[in-house]
Amino acid sequence: MSVMEDEEDRETASFPGQRPPRASVGSHRIEEEIFGKAYDPRTVRRIWAFVEPYRLKIYLSVAAVLVFTATQLAIPLIIGRAIDSGMIEGGNTTNLLWAVVGFAAVVVVNYAASWIQESQVGQVAEHVLFDMRRAMFSQLQRVSLSFMDKTEVGRLMSRLQGDVNSMQEFLETSVISVGDMVLLVGIVVVLLSLDFRLGLLTLSTMPVLFVVRIFWLPPAKRAFWAAHETNSITAGAMAEGINGVRTVQNLDRQKVNFDLYDDKAFNNLQTQLTGSRFAQVMVPIVDSLTGIAMAIVVVVGGSLVLNGSLEIGVIVAFIFYIQRFFDPIRSLTMQYSIMQRAMTSGRRITEVLDVPSSINDKPDAVTLDRSMDGSVEFRDVVFGYHPDRPVLKNVSFTVLPGETVALVGPTGSGKTSAMSLVHRFYEVDSGAVLVGGHDVRDVTQESLGEQVAMVLQEPFLFTGSIFDNIRYNKASATREQVINAAVAVGAHDFIMRIPGDYDSILEQRGSNLSLGQRQLLSFARALVADAKILVLDEATANIDSYTERQIQKALLTLLEGRTGMVIAHRLATIRGADRIIVLQNGELIETGNHDELMEKNGLYSKLYNMNYASFDDIPDELVTQANAKAAST
Repeated sequence: MSVMEDEEDRETASFPGQRPPRASVGSHRIEEEIFGKAYDPRTVRRIWAFVEPYRLKIYLSVAAVLVFTATQLAIPLIIGRAIDSGMIEGGNTTNLLWAVVGFAAVVVVNYAASWIQESQVGQVAEHVLFDMRRAMFSQLQRVSLSFMDKTEVGRLMSRLQGDVNSMQEFLETSVISVGDMVLLVGIVVVLLSLDFRLGLLTLSTMPVLFVVRIFWLPPAKRAFWAAHETNSITAGAMAEGINGVRTVQNLDRQKVNFDLYDDKAFNNLQTQLTGSRFAQVMVPIVDSLTGIAMAIVVVVGGSLVLNGSLEIGVIVAFIFYIQRFFDPIRSLTMQYSIMQRAMTSGRRITEVLDVPSSINDKPDAVTLDRSMDGSVEFRDVVFGYHPDRPVLKNVSFTVLPGETVALVGPTGSGKTSAMSLVHRFYEVDSGAVLVGGHDVRDVTQESLGEQVAMVLQEPFLFTGSIFDNIRYNKASATREQVINAAVAVGAHDFIMRIPGDYDSILEQRGSNLSLGQRQLLSFARALVADAKILVLDEATANIDSYTERQIQKALLTLLEGRTGMVIAHRLATIRGADRIIVLQNGELIETGNHDELMEKNGLYSKLYNMNYASFDDIPDELVTQANAKAAST
């Protein structure tokens, strides 16, 4: 069946949720270039850096392959000599016996060399893959959040898994390809040495193969690259669909998502089939040339034997060599496609390893300790995710040690961005953020993380026990400390009701707990961390009033003796803050405590009096009017 017929059948198929493929509206950005070199010296050098610690095993493997190749070259010669001396020349049993002994010895050496090569290469490949995965994962833990913000998880998973597996295939076969090349050259030399005329005649089929390869290489290269790229795109779409399955089902979007994924998967199928055809097209060509070469040996060599100018043992050796001659050619042809994928994967792996980390410690970075006062200061901070679109515009304020400051403002006003700058998730464009009197750019990231704890709107819990999740950022915490923290924030009671209590295993992202329970666990985690500065980003959003009251009680315990920075849409949750900072369009427009801001009768006062739970619900004209009145006041 042709591809066109197959495509028409797909369009008329009645699989559940399927319809004819259409242009996908999902993410299909192509990261990789479509054309490239089958052999990239720079990529090979980078990959060799991982192989280099195991170079002695590689050298041993190469030596074993060479010995293995030598035995393969020797076997036909031994057989041919046995035929001529042991069977043709008067049936000399002694020569035949020595031929049998020699053959047995060569077979033993052949087996030993093959075993050494396979075992050593296998060990090196597994160790190299282990090192690669560790290096890539370590790098992805260090890269800036700006990189993670714009990179699909599926593509990263494709590099960590698929690309590394491609490198494994290449490493396991690359040493064998060395033996194939040596075997190919060795066979040519032996054929010409046995009978120069017959050897040349046998090798006359080689130019045909070279001509075919000249026309085969360019389209094959494009096919292999396209197959690799569509596989990466399909993996990205699958990861996105799985991660967003709750939203997909909530919006009843299963059919649409299936169609989008089906389009990518079918495109991947087509490119993979094309690549497979190019990979396999050389096999029948090589087989045909093998048959032609053997026919030449039988016809021409047979006539020479009848004329008495050639021994029959030489003809037998020729046939054995011709059978083996095209095997390395076939293997090297397949190795080309493996190398093509490996070079692609190698470049993608090195791209991950070379992702620049925009946030690095200075050589003389200061280490923050518990003696720091816990103050936070913004000095004329300008920041934007894109240089031409600032999110924060010359924002300046100071949070005193032990003070609780609330940041309020509509969506997009820069509240979360300001919090992220305190932890130095991003670098400021201009100005400075100071923690404990030190510019965050002048302190070590590790010590900054120890002194700044964050509780997010949707706390992330890891698969594992409740106990391990609470002490996640302080692995040295004892069970008593964990329980005390849970008691302090009001999480102990519901934990004890769960079978297994603190040793209970949470499901993915803690989905077997309610949002409020997950939030209380994140509070306990922050309390165990015992940081001097606590950042709460929408910690009471999306929860019911009863749970909110529990969290409010936990907050009192959590903020005691600490500097607190709180973001909240529900104005009632930050009424008790020492000071409130109102942001609008990235600018600080009001500051003061609740009573002071109410007396100003500005934006905060209007919003609070109208009892809006969220700035998102406020009409734009009201915000404009309140801003104008606040300015005039």
